[in-house]
Amino acid sequence: MRHRYECPVRWADLDLLGHVNNVVYVDYLQEARVDMMRHHRGGAPAQQSAQALVEGLVVVRHEVSYRAPLTFRFGSVSIECWVVRVRAASFTMAYEIFDEHDDGSRTVYLRATTVLTPFVFSHERPRRLSAEEREALAAYVEDAEPGERVVAGPAHREEVGHYPVRVRFSDVDVYGHVNNVRYFEYLQEARIALMSRLWPSPGDASRTSMVVARAEVDYRVPILHREAAYDAWSWVSHVGTTSTVVESEICDGDAVLARARVVLVFVDPGSGRARPPAPEQREALEAMLGRAAG
Repeated sequence: MRHRYECPVRWADLDLLGHVNNVVYVDYLQEARVDMMRHHRGGAPAQQSAQALVEGLVVVRHEVSYRAPLTFRFGSVSIECWVVRVRAASFTMAYEIFDEHDDGSRTVYLRATTVLTPFVFSHERPRRLSAEEREALAAYVEDAEPGERVVAGPAHREEVGHYPVRVRFSDVDVYGHVNNVRYFEYLQEARIALMSRLWPSPGDASRTSMVVARAEVDYRVPILHREAAYDAWSWVSHVGTTSTVVESEICDGDAVLARARVVLVFVDPGSGRARPPAPEQREALEAMLGRAAG
Protein backbone atom coordinates (compact mmCIF):
# COMPACT_ATOMS: atom_id res chain seq x y z
CA MET A 1 0.00 0.00 0.00
CA ARG A 2 1.22 3.48 -0.84
CA HIS A 3 0.53 6.53 1.27
CA ARG A 4 -0.46 9.66 -0.62
CA TYR A 5 0.28 13.14 0.64
CA GLU A 6 -0.75 16.42 -0.96
CA CYS A 7 2.18 18.77 -0.40
CA PRO A 8 1.69 22.54 -0.69
CA VAL A 9 4.13 24.41 -2.94
CA ARG A 10 5.38 27.67 -1.44
CA TRP A 11 6.68 30.70 -3.29
CA ALA A 12 9.81 30.66 -1.13
CA ASP A 13 10.62 27.14 -2.44
CA LEU A 14 11.70 28.46 -5.86
CA ASP A 15 15.23 29.05 -7.18
CA LEU A 16 16.52 31.63 -9.65
CA LEU A 17 15.18 29.59 -12.59
CA GLY A 18 11.64 29.62 -11.15
CA HIS A 19 11.82 25.90 -10.28
CA VAL A 20 11.44 24.27 -6.89
CA ASN A 21 15.00 24.13 -5.52
CA ASN A 22 16.60 20.68 -5.27
CA VAL A 23 17.02 21.08 -1.50
CA VAL A 24 13.33 21.78 -0.97
CA TYR A 25 12.30 18.46 -2.53
CA VAL A 26 14.03 16.66 0.35
CA ASP A 27 11.92 18.72 2.75
CA TYR A 28 8.82 17.54 0.84
CA LEU A 29 9.92 13.91 1.28
CA GLN A 30 10.28 14.44 5.00
CA GLU A 31 6.77 15.93 5.21
CA ALA A 32 5.30 12.94 3.33
CA ARG A 33 7.16 10.43 5.51
CA VAL A 34 5.94 12.05 8.73
CA ASP A 35 2.39 12.25 7.37
CA MET A 36 2.45 8.52 6.55
CA MET A 37 3.53 7.58 10.06
CA ARG A 38 1.03 9.86 11.75
CA HIS A 39 -1.92 8.62 9.71
CA HIS A 40 -1.23 4.89 9.93
CA ARG A 41 -4.57 3.03 10.11
CA GLY A 42 -3.45 -0.32 11.54
CA GLY A 43 -4.32 -1.78 14.94
CA ALA A 44 -3.68 0.23 18.09
CA PRO A 45 -0.18 -1.20 18.89
CA ALA A 46 1.03 -0.78 15.31
CA GLN A 47 -0.53 2.67 15.09
CA GLN A 48 1.24 3.79 18.26
CA SER A 49 4.51 2.33 16.98
CA ALA A 50 4.17 4.15 13.64
CA GLN A 51 3.59 7.45 15.44
CA ALA A 52 6.54 6.78 17.76
CA LEU A 53 8.82 6.25 14.74
CA VAL A 54 8.12 9.84 13.68
CA GLU A 55 10.09 11.13 16.66
CA GLY A 56 12.72 8.37 16.85
CA LEU A 57 14.29 8.01 13.39
CA VAL A 58 17.52 9.15 11.79
CA VAL A 59 18.27 9.21 8.07
CA VAL A 60 21.20 7.03 7.04
CA ARG A 61 21.12 7.67 3.29
CA HIS A 62 19.20 9.58 0.61
CA GLU A 63 19.15 8.77 -3.11
CA VAL A 64 17.28 11.39 -5.14
CA SER A 65 16.68 11.46 -8.91
CA TYR A 66 15.30 14.72 -10.28
CA ARG A 67 13.17 13.98 -13.37
CA ALA A 68 11.48 17.26 -14.38
CA PRO A 69 11.33 20.83 -13.08
CA LEU A 70 8.43 21.68 -10.78
CA THR A 71 7.18 25.27 -10.98
CA PHE A 72 5.00 27.28 -8.64
CA ARG A 73 1.25 26.79 -8.47
CA PHE A 74 -1.50 27.84 -6.05
CA GLY A 75 -2.09 24.33 -4.85
CA SER A 76 -0.29 21.14 -3.97
CA VAL A 77 1.81 18.49 -5.65
CA SER A 78 1.14 14.80 -4.97
CA ILE A 79 3.64 12.56 -3.18
CA GLU A 80 3.34 8.80 -2.82
CA CYS A 81 5.58 7.01 -0.34
CA TRP A 82 5.93 3.37 0.58
CA VAL A 83 8.37 0.86 2.10
CA VAL A 84 10.61 -1.24 -0.14
CA ARG A 85 12.79 -3.03 2.40
CA VAL A 86 12.67 -3.83 6.13
CA ARG A 87 15.75 -5.08 7.96
CA ALA A 88 16.50 -5.79 11.61
CA ALA A 89 17.55 -2.24 12.46
CA SER A 90 16.61 -0.19 9.39
CA PHE A 91 14.08 0.21 6.60
CA THR A 92 14.06 1.81 3.17
CA MET A 93 11.30 4.07 1.89
CA ALA A 94 10.61 5.07 -1.72
CA TYR A 95 8.88 8.20 -2.99
CA GLU A 96 7.43 9.66 -6.14
CA ILE A 97 6.49 13.33 -6.53
CA PHE A 98 4.05 13.84 -9.39
CA ASP A 99 0.96 15.44 -10.92
CA GLU A 100 -1.77 13.03 -12.00
CA HIS A 101 -3.77 13.93 -15.11
CA ASP A 102 -7.40 13.20 -16.02
CA ASP A 103 -6.40 10.27 -18.25
CA GLY A 104 -4.50 8.63 -15.37
CA SER A 105 -1.05 9.50 -16.71
CA ARG A 106 1.52 11.22 -14.54
CA THR A 107 4.16 13.89 -14.79
CA VAL A 108 6.88 12.68 -12.43
CA TYR A 109 9.14 15.34 -10.96
CA LEU A 110 11.23 13.21 -8.62
CA ARG A 111 11.88 9.64 -7.49
CA ALA A 112 13.84 8.90 -4.33
CA THR A 113 14.68 6.40 -1.62
CA THR A 114 15.64 6.95 2.01
CA VAL A 115 17.27 4.50 4.41
CA LEU A 116 16.18 5.14 8.01
CA THR A 117 17.04 3.57 11.35
CA PRO A 118 15.29 3.85 14.74
CA PHE A 119 17.48 5.72 17.18
CA VAL A 120 17.76 6.02 20.97
CA PHE A 121 18.64 9.68 21.31
CA SER A 122 19.23 9.52 25.06
CA HIS A 123 22.06 7.05 24.42
CA GLU A 124 23.05 8.30 20.93
CA ARG A 125 22.82 4.86 19.34
CA PRO A 126 20.63 3.00 16.81
CA ARG A 127 18.35 0.16 17.86
CA ARG A 128 16.46 -2.75 16.31
CA LEU A 129 12.90 -2.41 15.05
CA SER A 130 10.28 -3.81 17.41
CA ALA A 131 7.69 -6.37 16.28
CA GLU A 132 4.98 -3.68 16.43
CA GLU A 133 7.04 -1.31 14.31
CA ARG A 134 7.69 -4.01 11.73
CA GLU A 135 3.93 -4.70 11.63
CA ALA A 136 3.21 -1.02 11.06
CA LEU A 137 5.75 -0.81 8.23
CA ALA A 138 4.52 -4.06 6.65
CA ALA A 139 1.28 -2.31 5.65
CA TYR A 140 3.26 -0.12 3.22
CA VAL A 141 5.66 -2.69 1.74
CA GLU A 142 5.81 -3.03 -2.03
CA ASP A 143 8.18 -5.23 -4.00
CA ALA A 144 10.36 -2.54 -5.53
CA GLU A 145 14.09 -2.14 -5.30
CA PRO A 146 15.78 1.20 -4.67
CA GLY A 147 18.24 2.70 -7.15
CA GLU A 148 21.83 1.67 -7.57
CA ARG A 149 23.97 2.54 -4.58
CA VAL A 150 27.05 4.59 -5.35
CA VAL A 151 29.51 5.50 -2.60
CA ALA A 152 31.64 8.61 -2.93
CA GLY A 153 35.36 8.05 -3.18
CA PRO A 154 38.03 9.47 -0.88
CA ALA A 155 38.28 13.24 -0.77
CA HIS A 156 40.74 15.13 -2.93
CA ARG A 157 41.18 18.12 -0.64
CA GLU A 158 42.47 21.33 -2.13
CA GLU A 159 41.69 24.84 -0.97
CA VAL A 160 39.58 25.68 -4.02
CA GLY A 161 37.12 23.02 -2.86
CA HIS A 162 36.94 24.11 0.78
CA TYR A 163 33.82 25.68 2.27
CA PRO A 164 33.26 26.42 5.99
CA VAL A 165 29.91 25.04 7.16
CA ARG A 166 28.43 27.16 9.92
CA VAL A 167 25.47 25.58 11.67
CA ARG A 168 22.57 27.87 12.52
CA PHE A 169 20.54 27.21 15.65
CA SER A 170 17.43 26.80 13.46
CA ASP A 171 19.16 23.94 11.59
CA VAL A 172 19.00 21.72 14.68
CA ASP A 173 16.16 19.40 15.70
CA VAL A 174 14.85 18.78 19.23
CA TYR A 175 17.60 16.21 19.83
CA GLY A 176 20.40 18.65 19.04
CA HIS A 177 21.27 17.11 15.65
CA VAL A 178 21.28 18.98 12.36
CA ASN A 179 18.18 17.92 10.40
CA ASN A 180 18.88 15.70 7.38
CA VAL A 181 17.44 18.28 4.96
CA ARG A 182 19.99 20.89 6.05
CA TYR A 183 22.86 18.71 4.80
CA PHE A 184 21.55 19.26 1.26
CA GLU A 185 21.72 23.01 1.88
CA TYR A 186 25.30 22.80 3.15
CA LEU A 187 26.32 20.71 0.14
CA GLN A 188 24.60 23.11 -2.26
CA GLU A 189 26.42 26.07 -0.71
CA ALA A 190 29.73 24.20 -0.98
CA ARG A 191 29.14 23.35 -4.68
CA ILE A 192 28.24 26.95 -5.52
CA ALA A 193 31.40 28.16 -3.79
CA LEU A 194 33.46 25.60 -5.74
CA MET A 195 32.01 26.63 -9.10
CA SER A 196 32.49 30.33 -8.38
CA ARG A 197 36.19 29.65 -7.78
CA LEU A 198 36.61 27.40 -10.81
CA TRP A 199 35.37 30.11 -13.20
CA PRO A 200 35.36 33.51 -11.42
CA SER A 201 34.96 35.37 -14.77
CA PRO A 202 31.97 33.62 -16.39
CA GLY A 203 32.10 35.12 -19.91
CA ASP A 204 30.19 32.76 -22.20
CA ALA A 205 29.52 30.51 -19.19
CA SER A 206 26.76 32.92 -18.14
CA ARG A 207 24.67 31.58 -21.02
CA THR A 208 24.63 28.10 -19.42
CA SER A 209 22.90 27.08 -16.20
CA MET A 210 23.34 23.93 -14.13
CA VAL A 211 20.64 21.76 -12.59
CA VAL A 212 20.90 18.81 -10.21
CA ALA A 213 19.95 15.52 -11.87
CA ARG A 214 20.77 13.15 -9.01
CA ALA A 215 22.00 13.43 -5.43
CA GLU A 216 23.19 10.73 -3.05
CA VAL A 217 24.06 11.51 0.57
CA ASP A 218 25.42 9.15 3.22
CA TYR A 219 24.97 10.32 6.82
CA ARG A 220 27.77 8.94 9.00
CA VAL A 221 28.02 11.01 12.21
CA PRO A 222 25.51 13.61 13.49
CA ILE A 223 26.43 17.25 13.00
CA LEU A 224 25.84 19.32 16.12
CA HIS A 225 25.35 23.03 16.72
CA ARG A 226 28.54 24.83 17.75
CA GLU A 227 30.32 28.12 17.25
CA ALA A 228 33.23 26.75 15.21
CA ALA A 229 32.65 25.89 11.54
CA TYR A 230 32.86 22.40 10.08
CA ASP A 231 34.78 21.80 6.85
CA ALA A 232 33.13 20.87 3.55
CA TRP A 233 35.47 19.65 0.80
CA SER A 234 34.22 19.29 -2.78
CA TRP A 235 35.93 18.05 -5.92
CA VAL A 236 35.15 17.05 -9.51
CA SER A 237 35.13 13.28 -10.07
CA HIS A 238 33.72 13.07 -13.64
CA VAL A 239 33.20 15.33 -16.65
CA GLY A 240 30.79 14.19 -19.35
CA THR A 241 29.44 15.69 -22.56
CA THR A 242 26.68 17.69 -20.85
CA SER A 243 27.18 16.81 -17.18
CA THR A 244 29.68 16.70 -14.37
CA VAL A 245 29.86 14.89 -11.03
CA VAL A 246 30.83 16.70 -7.84
CA GLU A 247 31.63 14.69 -4.73
CA SER A 248 31.79 16.20 -1.26
CA GLU A 249 32.62 15.42 2.34
CA ILE A 250 31.60 17.33 5.44
CA CYS A 251 34.31 16.85 8.05
CA ASP A 252 35.27 17.69 11.60
CA GLY A 253 39.04 17.56 11.34
CA ASP A 254 39.86 14.10 9.97
CA ALA A 255 36.45 12.68 10.94
CA VAL A 256 34.04 12.36 7.97
CA LEU A 257 30.50 13.28 9.05
CA ALA A 258 28.75 12.94 5.67
CA ARG A 259 29.61 12.02 2.08
CA ALA A 260 27.77 13.01 -1.08
CA ARG A 261 27.80 12.52 -4.84
CA VAL A 262 25.83 14.93 -7.06
CA VAL A 263 25.29 14.78 -10.83
CA LEU A 264 24.93 18.23 -12.41
CA VAL A 265 23.64 18.81 -15.94
CA PHE A 266 24.37 21.90 -18.01
CA VAL A 267 21.22 23.36 -19.57
CA ASP A 268 20.37 26.22 -21.86
CA PRO A 269 18.40 28.77 -19.75
CA GLY A 270 16.08 29.57 -22.64
CA SER A 271 15.10 26.09 -23.80
CA GLY A 272 15.83 24.11 -20.64
CA ARG A 273 17.58 21.46 -22.76
CA ALA A 274 20.91 19.87 -21.87
CA ARG A 275 23.89 21.40 -23.64
CA PRO A 276 27.68 21.14 -23.37
CA PRO A 277 29.39 23.51 -20.94
CA ALA A 278 31.18 26.56 -22.27
CA PRO A 279 34.84 25.88 -23.16
CA GLU A 280 36.18 27.75 -20.12
CA GLN A 281 33.85 25.76 -17.87
CA ARG A 282 35.00 22.43 -19.29
CA GLU A 283 38.64 23.47 -19.07
CA ALA A 284 38.33 24.37 -15.38
CA LEU A 285 36.42 21.17 -14.55
CA GLU A 286 38.88 18.94 -16.40
CA ALA A 287 41.82 20.69 -14.73
CA MET A 288 40.41 19.89 -11.28
CA LEU A 289 39.57 16.35 -12.37
CA GLY A 290 43.15 15.92 -13.57
CA ARG A 291 44.55 17.13 -10.26
CA ALA A 292 42.31 14.70 -8.38
CA ALA A 293 43.38 11.81 -10.62
CA GLY A 294 47.02 12.74 -10.15
